[in-house]
Amino acid sequence: MKILFLLFASVIICNALPFEQRGFWDFSMDDGLTMMRDEANETAEEGSGGPPTKRPPTVIPPYGLPPMDLCPFGCQCHLRVVQCSDLRLTSVPKNIPKDTTLLDLQNNLIKEITKDDFKGLSNLYALVLVNNKISKIHEKAFEPCQRLHKLYISKNSLEEVPKSLPKALVELRIHENKIKKIPKDVFNGLKNVNCIEMGGNPLENGGIESGAFNGLKLNYLRISEAKLTGIPKGLPTSLNELHLDHNKIQAVEMGDFSQLPNLYRLGLGYNNIRMVENGTLANMPVLRELHLDNNKLAKVPPGLPDLKFLQTVYLHSNNITQVGINDFCPTGFGVKRAYYNGISLFNNPVPYWEVQPATFRCVTDRLAIQFGNYRK
Repeated sequence: MKILFLLFASVIICNALPFEQRGFWDFSMDDGLTMMRDEANETAEEGSGGPPTKRPPTVIPPYGLPPMDLCPFGCQCHLRVVQCSDLRLTSVPKNIPKDTTLLDLQNNLIKEITKDDFKGLSNLYALVLVNNKISKIHEKAFEPCQRLHKLYISKNSLEEVPKSLPKALVELRIHENKIKKIPKDVFNGLKNVNCIEMGGNPLENGGIESGAFNGLKLNYLRISEAKLTGIPKGLPTSLNELHLDHNKIQAVEMGDFSQLPNLYRLGLGYNNIRMVENGTLANMPVLRELHLDNNKLAKVPPGLPDLKFLQTVYLHSNNITQVGINDFCPTGFGVKRAYYNGISLFNNPVPYWEVQPATFRCVTDRLAIQFGNYRK
């Protein structure tokens, strides 16, 4: 009986068709993975401006030939994302799939970006080159990447901003390089960019040419940890956030913010500011957050009561010796539209027990005020 059963099972197995894998994910096409893959594909298509479509399955050609788009050796490829980080690469890998939307090359040893490194990558949306050894980028290297929105090239050895940046660029992060100069026309044509991060470069005021930011509609600009001795001129009037902390700025003068009416967050901490000229802050009517901590101010900056929307002021670690009853709040009613929810005054030589309670009459509650013992 057992012999007959084994013979019957052998016949069934021999007549069964072999498994045919039609796509790479056939072995694990559960509902969760399918949904995640479809969402990633739709996001990639929406970022490129076209209608959301699903990526066709990878078809393995007959006779054991490899597919057309192979993942570069050592890299990981999944859902149009090619990750080649931490591989000690000395150059951009070849044969990157043409439909790649995110290419991650951070933490490698790449020294140069050549003309053809991104050839054919017309769908590239984000490019990460952080923490390499890049000192040279060919002026036509980004020409194929006309849909590139995000370029992260921080922590390299660049001495200048790359030329011929993609016109579709929205976000540029190029901090911690060796850039000393911002030429007049380097950002020419970048009508969509709204964020530039270039802190940590040895950039001085004289290195920013007049008109360097012309035509830009930036929302966010950061030039921290540089060598600025004053507020840069000619900044985009569209700015909402400006961060200039960790520089060598000594004073804030009347005309510094006259062309920045939309600024609502200003970072000037960790400078050498001794004086804020009267009337300067009035040029920023919608300011909500002001950082002036770790400077050398001897008094509370004038003009704070006139800022209707100001909610947070950082003044700690200065040389402020007294706080007047009208330094923060207006004298009349109906002037200030937003109450303070944070005022920091700790680490100042001000006798906090002498400050009148009415000084903070336009503060939400007492926990919003931060005083502390001054220690020399």
